[in-house]
Amino acid sequence: MRLGWVTGMVLSLFSTMSLAQRPGTLIDANPIVRAPAGAQAWRIRYWTTSDEGRPIAVTGFVVAPREALPSRPRNVLGWAHGTWGVVDRCALSPDEFFSVTPGLTDAIQRGYVVVAPDYPGLGSAMPAGYLDGAGTGRSVLDAVRAARAIPGASAGPAFAVWGESQGGHAALWAGQLARPYAPELRLVGVAAAAPPTDLVQNLSSGSDPSIRAFLTAFTAYSWSQRFGAPLATLGNRSTQGVISRLARNNCVRLGAKPKLGAMLGVMVLRRDLRNVDLGKIQPWAGLARSNSPAAAPNGAPFLIAQNPGDVIVAPDVTRQFARHLCRAGAVVRYVDIKGKGHETSAADIKDVALEWIDARFAGRAAPNNCGRF
Repeated sequence: MRLGWVTGMVLSLFSTMSLAQRPGTLIDANPIVRAPAGAQAWRIRYWTTSDEGRPIAVTGFVVAPREALPSRPRNVLGWAHGTWGVVDRCALSPDEFFSVTPGLTDAIQRGYVVVAPDYPGLGSAMPAGYLDGAGTGRSVLDAVRAARAIPGASAGPAFAVWGESQGGHAALWAGQLARPYAPELRLVGVAAAAPPTDLVQNLSSGSDPSIRAFLTAFTAYSWSQRFGAPLATLGNRSTQGVISRLARNNCVRLGAKPKLGAMLGVMVLRRDLRNVDLGKIQPWAGLARSNSPAAAPNGAPFLIAQNPGDVIVAPDVTRQFARHLCRAGAVVRYVDIKGKGHETSAADIKDVALEWIDARFAGRAAPNNCGRF
């Protein structure tokens, strides 16, 4: 009798813990004092799901208008950021997040709740999955879910997702997973600027060899830590050491000058990896394929934007992905970005993207230029 009571208590405790760790459950939301004018913001922790199906605690930001609560829940804009690094300390601080997020002020003035995940492994002590499609996609969707538990945000179930570079890849994955993973949410559109799509091609086709070597180090180190891919397949011990040091010691910061050590490391990798194509070596090629977003309709329209002069994400690869979407029956607006290059992709297209997103929430028919790009 006594044993049965204890067993019942234990089962009840585990049931309670399981409910508390459900994907999208908010753990805490700490107000940020130095929010932009007209906005209120929170640093959040919330539960998402690992690739192995385990609950993991991750972090992000939520920003909402600072005004009286509306009579109806606010529409949500999920922002997926570009590459900042592949280790925990590379997560942005609040001040950095406010200063580098394109269109944040405009989105708040439009009345949106902006939800921005850090991605697993940035801001959370676990191996970062750089270009981990399902992992980052789920972290976007669960951040949108978690924001709904903040009373002051008044976030509703309708959302659009918008991302740049690595975040464009995350946005495409969030769109792909939205229906099966978070059916209670209503996705109205997916916008992606300079997104890596076919990773087998993307890992070898950037036209700047130094940047390609640097991002190869990020990818190789991250995948070795997250998926167990062996660095030994990419060169000798010296090469493996350079890859690890470049990834562990360097976070991307806009406007920052590269460190001397990083420049020397990139020169070494340009030499050592000049004949290495991750898309042709296992298990790297298999990981690249499994983490490439599907060129398939997801029930929402797409805005795909790419600078024709991009030297990091090959424009031909992005355009081909958009054409595959068209052939699969998706509604696609493809836009050539006019601007400096890859690093300003989202900023250069933000007005077009926000107007496109406004129209999706308004229920207007999505433009489609398939067959004309």
